[in-house]
Amino acid sequence: MLNFTREDWDRVERDTMAWWAGELDRPLVYLALPDPSVPAPLGYMSNYPLEMPAEQVVEIYARYLAGVRFYADAFPWLWVNFGPGIVAGFLGSEVHSVTEPSETVWFRPKVRRPIQEIQFEYDPENIWWKRVKDITARLVERFGDQLAVAHTDLGGNLDILASFRDTQDLLVDLIDYPEEVDRLVRQITSLWIRYYDELYQIIRPACRGTSCWAPIWSTGKTYMLQCDFSYMISPAMFKRFVLPDLESCCAYLDHGFYHLDGKGEIPHLDLLLGIERLRGIQWIPGDGAPPPEEWLPLLKRIRDGGKLCQVFVTPDGARRIVRELGGKGFLLVVNPWEGAYARPDEVSNFLRTLAEEDASRHR
Repeated sequence: MLNFTREDWDRVERDTMAWWAGELDRPLVYLALPDPSVPAPLGYMSNYPLEMPAEQVVEIYARYLAGVRFYADAFPWLWVNFGPGIVAGFLGSEVHSVTEPSETVWFRPKVRRPIQEIQFEYDPENIWWKRVKDITARLVERFGDQLAVAHTDLGGNLDILASFRDTQDLLVDLIDYPEEVDRLVRQITSLWIRYYDELYQIIRPACRGTSCWAPIWSTGKTYMLQCDFSYMISPAMFKRFVLPDLESCCAYLDHGFYHLDGKGEIPHLDLLLGIERLRGIQWIPGDGAPPPEEWLPLLKRIRDGGKLCQVFVTPDGARRIVRELGGKGFLLVVNPWEGAYARPDEVSNFLRTLAEEDASRHR
């Protein structure tokens, strides 16, 4: 059993859909605290052996989820994590998933080919695609509408293509073979939508909505779009090679979000704000950069541009954002407290203070 009732889900659905519509006058706050006495499962499901039955993998996560407490607007959520850009694996790249020295997943081609010889096709028998579908289906069967079973991290178009060319070669391809890049990213976009839709057909009939690798939820189709490769290219190249993909995905999705990852992607922000059907932007400052609350002008620019905004913050960071900018339009995913399992009164005090600071801006 999960520590969440149908009444809780009704409340989350009401307030979250009001947030999407711009009708919620406060921020959404996602705050979920695990029980530290329950061992955390591996971060990447790809690190469990392929021969391990999907049902066994699901039970490992089920034991962990049973100990999680959900506060504010948080809800039971689990994404099928096979690494960022697992579509590369679906299309035939090697998948390297390891636990030492730290957990990670990366992709590389089985055979390095010239870009002119690369062709992407749907393979229903691909071992990684079958594994993702199997675990997704078993989670849906196990939890039904109790849990937001999130789509796997499909990846961005150039990120996926880079898994078959490597980063340096793809940067050269953008200049030397732009028509070939155009051809392949169109194939990737079409396949991306197909993979999303097949997972949607598994998830949506039983679950109350959809989610992604960040705890963003919708009764319709939502996803966190991205192109980490765009850190290294100009806005002109972004406009040519990435923007059509984002526009196509946003046209397909009901509630598309974009993962703005690091200061190198900020030059593309105006183009992102111009995508009418893009509903929100997630800001990730990046390793070594100041936390989100130190980027208030950027957060204001996102919100003033008509987009919702999601950030991962500490309790102090959440308070600063609502104090300086107000909370409307934000989804604040609050990181767990350090140390022991936080007491309910600590959480209640934080949430009360956050609401008071947000309300003070409306007086």
